[in-house]
Amino acid sequence: MDSIFHEKQEGSLCAQHCLNNLLQGEYFTPVDLSSIAHQLDEEERMRMAEGGMASEEYRTFLQQPSGNMDDSGFFSIQVISNALSVWGLELILFNSREYQSLMINPIGLT
Repeated sequence: MDSIFHEKQEGSLCAQHCLNNLLQGEYFTPVDLSSIAHQLDEEERMRMAEGGMASEEYRTFLQQPSGNMDDSGFFSIQVISNALSVWGLELILFNSREYQSLMINPIGLT
């Protein structure tokens, strides 16, 4: 590697810049991340519909904005995790048991 890739912060696209800096290239655009967010929204909508499309919970859910993205450039941790999975990478949450085992054995999972 000749140089370190650094994508400067533009607007509120923290997730995009974080992913591209981590992966060392311009791999994700806001459109790419929006597509992942819409896919997650659709999966959530289908899951909510399983409880009955006439239910109050489902109707309330449909009226709420996406929890996976907004117009400011925010993308949820689920969007970031799904984007990383495209590259075969896994996001490990800091409060998970898996993370705790890494703290005990930082070289590999126990």
